[in-house]
Amino acid sequence: MMRALIVDDEIHSRDELEALLLETGEFTILGKCSNALEALQAMKRERPDALFLDVQMPVINGFELLGMIDESLMPNVVFVTAYDEYALKAFEENTLDYLLKPVEKGRLAKTVRKLRRALNAGEKPVYSSQDIKKIPCVLSSRIKLISTAEVDYVRSNEAGVYVVCPTGEYFTDLTLKVLENKTNLVRCHKQYLVNIDRIDEIILHENMLAEIKTKSGRTIPVSRRHLKELRGKWNF
Repeated sequence: MMRALIVDDEIHSRDELEALLLETGEFTILGKCSNALEALQAMKRERPDALFLDVQMPVINGFELLGMIDESLMPNVVFVTAYDEYALKAFEENTLDYLLKPVEKGRLAKTVRKLRRALNAGEKPVYSSQDIKKIPCVLSSRIKLISTAEVDYVRSNEAGVYVVCPTGEYFTDLTLKVLENKTNLVRCHKQYLVNIDRIDEIILHENMLAEIKTKSGRTIPVSRRHLKELRGKWNF
């Protein structure tokens, strides 16, 4: 059985697709998510084989979500859309396949065969995706989108990943690796990324250690390894 996750902001679309997938006898449905953040959390928790992803969703659309998934968790992605123009773009984004709404059983059968072949091949899917311009952060029942230009730094610890900017500190479900690969933030420590444009000064210590002071007055560590990389890349 293939383990699938459904992401769509419309409840009826989620339920209809779930019924169609179960009818094939090929899937276990791990969950149905109404937005991108629910999807990111579910993927970390469930690690699905297949992701059936709606393109048109509020706040964070399907293409944007694709760029926020850690490559180690990336499932085989099938876009689901009511718009032909997005179906064409799905191939440009190099997803496994796409389905047009309303989903037809015959067309779904072709997608199922593609998924089965991909899983049997055992290759980890890799998709091209756009860079992240705004980082989704969780605020109780709200999603706050923080522009990467506003970020001082990002830090991680046992509790998770936090985006730090002059207005405060915010939790995000994105990983440091995704943020390093998909934004202009630069690694300065195994647990920190920094916005070069927000650096006020670099304080050098003995033994090739250093600290970065940001324009908002915060201080973060720089490891030996990354100090060398920063100095070489940015002429510090």
